[in-house]
Amino acid sequence: MSLNFALLPAAGVGARMGANGPKQYLVIDGRPMIWHAIQAFERHAAIRRIYVVLSATDTQWDTHDWSGFGKLTVLRCGGETRAESVLNGLAAIAGEVAEQDWMLVHDAARPCLSQGLLDRLLAELAEDAVGGILAAPVADTLKREGQGRRIHETVSRAGLWGAQTPQMFRYGLLREALRRAGSEVTDEASAVERLGLSPRLVESDASNLKVTFPHDLDVAAWWLERRQS
Repeated sequence: MSLNFALLPAAGVGARMGANGPKQYLVIDGRPMIWHAIQAFERHAAIRRIYVVLSATDTQWDTHDWSGFGKLTVLRCGGETRAESVLNGLAAIAGEVAEQDWMLVHDAARPCLSQGLLDRLLAELAEDAVGGILAAPVADTLKREGQGRRIHETVSRAGLWGAQTPQMFRYGLLREALRRAGSEVTDEASAVERLGLSPRLVESDASNLKVTFPHDLDVAAWWLERRQS
């Protein structure tokens, strides 16, 4: 039976947040944001191990308390891009994970992943030949920007989904996809698509938000508080 592993690339700086350091260490509900992201996998019985990929120059990780995590392994091999960090992390654990084991790659800046969404992802992809991702159907009317930040055209949202994480693929497939794709792909599904495969869309919702801008911290805190109440 294939095992399930989580991998969180956390070597970025989060420039759009305008913070003084990496955004994964910004505090939500008294804990670093990445703590909440890790906790979702720590709590789930189906997850065998959690790998966090840090920059080799990260100085903040050791200033926080991670003692409550029994599944956690830290890898200080982050790259310049997300794709490089994930690929470096996969290479670092080559002796611990089998080719057919599942890797769930998750954003360190998605602190509100629920056990229900994780259950759904694992259940729908357990026997899938390719793998897939959590994603949400696009609800907003979409506009394409033109010159001078004016609307150039309205884009149909039919069939469009917003990609989220975790993105779940077999270890061997994902490693090969990222090797071939190079560092410019922005998510794991894009790399797998370049192999001519079609990952499955597993429906998610707005609660699994990615913290990108300062106001997102308040929204994430609200979701976490709501889940605990």
